Amino acid sequence: MTDDLAGYGSNYDLRDEIKAYWSQRAETFDQSPGHEIFSDDERRAWQALILRHLGPGAGRRALDLASGTGVISHLMDDLGYQVTGLDWSEAMLERARAKAKERSRSIRFFLGDAEVTREPEASYDVIITRHLVWTLVDPKACFAEWLRVLKPGGRLLIVDGDFVTIGFGERLVKKLAAAAERFGLVKPEPVPHPPTAMAETHQSILSRVYFSAGARQEAVVAMLQEAGFRTRLVDSNLRRIHRAQRRNFSFFKGLTRGLQHRYAISVEKP
Repeated sequence: MTDDLAGYGSNYDLRDEIKAYWSQRAETFDQSPGHEIFSDDERRAWQALILRHLGPGAGRRALDLASGTGVISHLMDDLGYQVTGLDWSEAMLERARAKAKERSRSIRFFLGDAEVTREPEASYDVIITRHLVWTLVDPKACFAEWLRVLKPGGRLLIVDGDFVTIGFGERLVKKLAAAAERFGLVKPEPVPHPPTAMAETHQSILSRVYFSAGARQEAVVAMLQEAGFRTRLVDSNLRRIHRAQRRNFSFFKGLTRGLQHRYAISVEKP
């Protein structure tokens, strides 16, 4: 086996692991703040971010990559976009389709790979992703594919973060939280967590993806530009969303959310 084929084989195995992991997480995905939206304040905050970066829908075609249970797809639909959601977990898609049926929405959800969408060239006005880039095995190939399926002048919005690097402030808050729990001053974190085995799988996957050292916004922007995108807006202030989410987190979890390196990047196809 050549080195190239060996590399492909290891990537294929990792991608299968990622797919299986998120399929397992589908059952409890919508129970977690930061995944599902639990208040009108948070919904409005997300919609404001989308409008700032992508503008109103007005019937434009939108592709929601790694759409999961359809949270972002429904936000886009509410803003007037004609939405297609793509995910490679059938378990996630089942929940997304059930939501669309319950709300009588005509969002199209289908099984697919963000790296090879198989969608026609220049077929979408906008693409949106939330918490996808940090999981990618080959972001360069993905960015090239996303450029291909966008129309000229089409926009891509990436909402993501560095979930690996822990800064001084976050470390301090976590130590205070642990001490407060130990002395019975606060209750343990109520947000549901995956079982220990799944947490270990998550860490194993994270150590092998492209951004294993953390998806910093500067690196993502540089790679997007290299792929041929033109940068429009880099938004490092997601405080409005974090404030809305905070009421569904414990006190300390809410503090750490605002200290993490999270961002929104919008770029345009020339």
